[in-house]
Amino acid sequence: MNRIDFITATLPARKRIALVAHDHCKARLLEWAQRQKDRLAQHELVATGTTGLMLGEHLNLPVECMISGPLGGDQQIGARIAERRIDMLVFFWDPFEPQPHDPDVKALLRVAAVWNIPLAANESSADYLLSSPLLDQAHPLQVPDYDNYLLARQTKKDP
Repeated sequence: MNRIDFITATLPARKRIALVAHDHCKARLLEWAQRQKDRLAQHELVATGTTGLMLGEHLNLPVECMISGPLGGDQQIGARIAERRIDMLVFFWDPFEPQPHDPDVKALLRVAAVWNIPLAANESSADYLLSSPLLDQAHPLQVPDYDNYLLARQTKKDP
């Protein structure tokens, strides 16, 4: 496999924030989101199915809903991260309960790390992210240079 180099990209000032919560963490996410409503309202919100419906009703803010996490919503969020259509992930996951879709959860966390987006895995880290002065600014970050990776791979195949 070719080594992947990195290039500088820019997160926009208005972030596309994905919000995900396991069943036992949904109430905590709703409480947190209510406290952070003014900050969240300045950005685009995307969430997995049930979490998104609950957030939209609770906050009275627009939330784009994917399908339920166990049915593929985690993978939908992951795909958007890889397409650079999600800029930040807030994922209140339950470390005490095994999840039937645990491989999807690990894949989501992995793709967030690969694409170097801000990731909060609990309430404290989510508070830190939303209180950062970088939240409302365009911000440079390093991402995989996938175009050059593909080019190098194709060049290797050509005689």
